Amino acid sequence: MRDVSDATRLDRPASRPHAQTDPDDGVLMRARGLTKTFGDFLAVDGIDVEVHKGEAFGFLGPNGAGKSSTMRMIGCVSPVTAGELTIFGLDPERDGPEIRARLGVVPQKDTLDEELTVEENLWVYGRYFGLSRAEVKRRTVELLEFAQLSDRASDRVEPLSGGMKRRLTIARSLINEPRMLLLDEPTTGLDPQARHILWDRLFRLKRQGVTLIVTTHYMDEAEQLCDRLVVMDKGRIVAEGSPRQLIEAHSTREVLELRFDVVLHDGTDAQGGEDVADRLTGVGERLEVLPDRILVYASDGDAALATATARGLDPVSALVRRSTLEDVFLHLTGRSLID
Repeated sequence: MRDVSDATRLDRPASRPHAQTDPDDGVLMRARGLTKTFGDFLAVDGIDVEVHKGEAFGFLGPNGAGKSSTMRMIGCVSPVTAGELTIFGLDPERDGPEIRARLGVVPQKDTLDEELTVEENLWVYGRYFGLSRAEVKRRTVELLEFAQLSDRASDRVEPLSGGMKRRLTIARSLINEPRMLLLDEPTTGLDPQARHILWDRLFRLKRQGVTLIVTTHYMDEAEQLCDRLVVMDKGRIVAEGSPRQLIEAHSTREVLELRFDVVLHDGTDAQGGEDVADRLTGVGERLEVLPDRILVYASDGDAALATATARGLDPVSALVRRSTLEDVFLHLTGRSLID
């Protein structure tokens, strides 16, 4: 096992400047025309965005939308190609070490040292920020309690479950008492129970005044965590607002899901999807024909269903539900897969 004291020899960032105040306007991160290219590939295409003190802000989008590239620029580990970016009112190019000392980062994949114990992972990371051994150990006790890992403090990391490792990664990111926490796909690969535990921990952090910036492609996660978010697609921001505002602006109050005992889009069948869609014209504000069902977007789903049945349509099943952020997401970014 490696001696944890090796951490004292790392190239450490500057210690967090406790005396420095946040910008007067409360904007902790501001981007104007922010652009990132990799050769000829345009990953982030001139976005404008602000994150305010104390809020949970989300970048929502499909794979390849530019979310992670944006987060790496905010985290001062990837240079800005063009545009303006300030974090805590500071310039990442000039003040990178000072900014990083005030950030907590939870990467997409856990980077824990699995040969060390749970508590040793925090000790090593704390020494990287120049904290004294006594201070690191004090904070470790508090953070392991926060992450519900106190009873595993002396255990090696390798056999821990995925949810425990994720909670440990979040605890480690808080060792320097960051003002802002960057979380890149924080619950990918976790089961529902582990995801809900993490959401609870993150909600508690927000209540303590930590500003959260989250990237995710899970709609329920965005609705649970984010006060405000942007939807990104192909490097651009296509919508911005709170989850409720986005639903109101880009969807309807309810959605009627209709399934028929036919193969949709089968042109040889008189009851095929296109024919059914024609007979549903005007029932709602918008129709979407999918391979297995038709979605009717309407302010009143029950009224839409009554109209459909009055026109002689006899669905195998009908479901009226509230419109969700997923409806907005798929409407704005499409349903095709992006590799």
